[in-house]
Amino acid sequence: MPRSLHGRAVLILLMPVLTLQLIVSIAFIQRHYEGVTRQMAEGVAAEIALVAQTGADDRPEAARLARALGLGLLLPAPPAPAADGRPFYDLSGRALVAALHRHLPGFAGIDLSDRRVAAVWVASGDGLARIDFARDRVSASNPHQLLVLMLLFGALMTFISWLFLRNQLRPITRLSRAASEFGKGRTVPFHPSGAVEVRAAGAAFLEMRGRIERQVHSRNLMLSGISHDLRTPLTRLRLGLALIDDPEAGPLRRDIAEMEHMLDAFLDFARGDAGDAFAATDPLALVRQVIADAARAGQDVTLLPPDGPVPEVRLRPLGLRRALGNLIDNALRHGTRAEIGLTFARGALVIAVEDDGPGIPPEARDEAMRPFVRLDSARNQDRGAGVGLGLAIVADMARGHGGSLRLGRSERLGGLRAELVLPR
Repeated sequence: MPRSLHGRAVLILLMPVLTLQLIVSIAFIQRHYEGVTRQMAEGVAAEIALVAQTGADDRPEAARLARALGLGLLLPAPPAPAADGRPFYDLSGRALVAALHRHLPGFAGIDLSDRRVAAVWVASGDGLARIDFARDRVSASNPHQLLVLMLLFGALMTFISWLFLRNQLRPITRLSRAASEFGKGRTVPFHPSGAVEVRAAGAAFLEMRGRIERQVHSRNLMLSGISHDLRTPLTRLRLGLALIDDPEAGPLRRDIAEMEHMLDAFLDFARGDAGDAFAATDPLALVRQVIADAARAGQDVTLLPPDGPVPEVRLRPLGLRRALGNLIDNALRHGTRAEIGLTFARGALVIAVEDDGPGIPPEARDEAMRPFVRLDSARNQDRGAGVGLGLAIVADMARGHGGSLRLGRSERLGGLRAELVLPR
């Protein structure tokens, strides 16, 4: 069965038409075509019987009668064929032979090898006679016209029906495209149209989209205020501690740094892709920039040479940089080095970040991508602060691109392998 709505609509449209044409064609060939041939053959059989009967008493009179009836008479005739000669594809010939067997007394044989002339052998009182007649006398005139007209008008009406059906399916397709794009963070123009039910679904989608956009806008405003309100006292505390020359102030400074790190993680997760528009991006150049930034911070990150050319992809560059930064921080928090590889296959860009840490067990990988989840038993928590949002931010960014985040085991380094799968 077709998976698309258009494919299923075409199948629903064509199946009844094709089935009807097949049934009508079989009924026409078996009933009308052979029935007409049988009726005409019965008339010719009566004429042949009359000529044969007349030839038994008066050959010249039988010859004149045959000419008048459009028959050819050969009396005496050569021997009749041992079996009725008829090609297997001659459908009207089958009905003709059956009619002559039933309605022609003295029938001795027939030869239908010539599609234009039929030769019939019949016994008469003066010996075996051969009578020839044109095949069109026992065949329906232009029997193919009904089939041709049925096919032509069936195709025409199917095409017209498809045009109307396509107009009815187009609003559903536009609604599906608008919903899919909105799920990826893109807002495309959409106006409800089509049938009443489709218009209602479109209006409900617009209302839902507007409500979500208002909620996102309100959330961003709230986060901006929270960011300002929290960072101001943290800055004052940092400045105050900087003026205190006391060794015991060190733990307080670390607490403030950790609070700022946690605040940045919360804001990154809540901000999502706000303000980050799609743009044609060179992913290889972007990854190199991220690695360069990591190298300046003293992080051991290596770029693996790509297997082939990596074309430009429409991405949210800020979101991708943030996601790669989180993956690198996550890898180096639990390992000593990280490697990044890029591949482009089957219409999708795959960016893999691998580390040499302890990895994550398969049964805990789905849970690791949930917000605020820290897998104490799977990862080393003593290598730095974390709030359990790193992988959740990356997974949210991947979903915003219409892709996914996949976790596995690194065959090269033995640790975690995180794959960002982004459709082109």
